[in-house]
Amino acid sequence: MSGFSDSATTLKALRAVVQEFIDERDWSQFHTPKNLSMSLAVEAAELMEHFQWLTPDESRQLSADKIAEVSEEMADVFCYLMSMANELEIDLAEAFEKKMNKNRMKYPAVEFRGRFGLDDPRPVSE
Repeated sequence: MSGFSDSATTLKALRAVVQEFIDERDWSQFHTPKNLSMSLAVEAAELMEHFQWLTPDESRQLSADKIAEVSEEMADVFCYLMSMANELEIDLAEAFEKKMNKNRMKYPAVEFRGRFGLDDPRPVSE
């Protein structure tokens, strides 16, 4: 397996790779929505560990080795997410589009630009 890139690889292709990996090992019996959601949370926590105790600036200036470690954790999260989408037959691109549209309505840029939320006392950025 090689040649994958964000610009050239579809979610459908990645989901197929994940499903093939699971099928080859007869792991579908273990990949229930409950187990997958728990595994996704565990992997997300492992990702967070890499940033625990770092300042915001430090979290943006990771070494190449740390980036490699973080990318592996991100891939773990992504694999479990795709496996869960396969199990529940959720179209991730469609779900993403719906959620982004909902977020655009909930957080209009003219009200939230440069602000973390309604309680943020800062004025809207220009």
